[in-house]
Amino acid sequence: MRQLSHTWFADGYIDFELKKYTLLAYLQAINEHFNQVKLYPSLSDLVFHFNNLVAIKEHKHWMQQQFPKKLSGVDLEKVQLLYERIVNDDEMMAELEDIIEYAIAEMEGTIQEGTGIYDFIEEHLGVEPVGIMPLKMDEGFMLLRDGRHRGTLVYQYRVTLFERHDEQYRGIHMDYRYHFKKSFSNTREQIKYELIKKHQWDFPNPAVFCIETDLVVPVRETLLPIAKRSLVKYISTHAA
Repeated sequence: MRQLSHTWFADGYIDFELKKYTLLAYLQAINEHFNQVKLYPSLSDLVFHFNNLVAIKEHKHWMQQQFPKKLSGVDLEKVQLLYERIVNDDEMMAELEDIIEYAIAEMEGTIQEGTGIYDFIEEHLGVEPVGIMPLKMDEGFMLLRDGRHRGTLVYQYRVTLFERHDEQYRGIHMDYRYHFKKSFSNTREQIKYELIKKHQWDFPNPAVFCIETDLVVPVRETLLPIAKRSLVKYISTHAA
């Protein structure tokens, strides 16, 4: 995928037409992925750039406030020099504001496309616990099935809780473990039984969830990321 630097809008020569071309080439690559129903990492990258631009527009001291959280020491020094150069040039600042306004509008439309695809897939995704669930659901296994009906992908997951400012967030770490071919014997309950046998010392009664959809979409770029977020949402809602 065509990449944008964190400071693409102000790198090099600050010219509206030049930056417009750079942005549209980036969005064209994003749209090509969306047309193939490949959401990630394109959507998260696009949202990152969009949020940066909104922060720049809304906060006067955007270089100091936004970028230091994202950039390395070397990049930060470069950004601070860039900031000093821009704020001392009214014409350059006006050009930059036009670039930012245009980019926000264009990115917002593309984000709506991506989130529309995301929402449609999420609506057609079912999350169900398999068998008796333990009190703690922050570790276990996720069974993933899509409309190809070729089998069941098994991932081991671990949900983590972390704090940022005054809020708590749940993240999830997931590793691929097994593939069970489709058969009359490989039911969800039988797969859970096999997982218990394989991991009886670590998980005598693991939390096991089955996430299914009739849709056929790319697993790595779309289905798996949405399934992970759906699982975190389910666990957050039903956690003891």
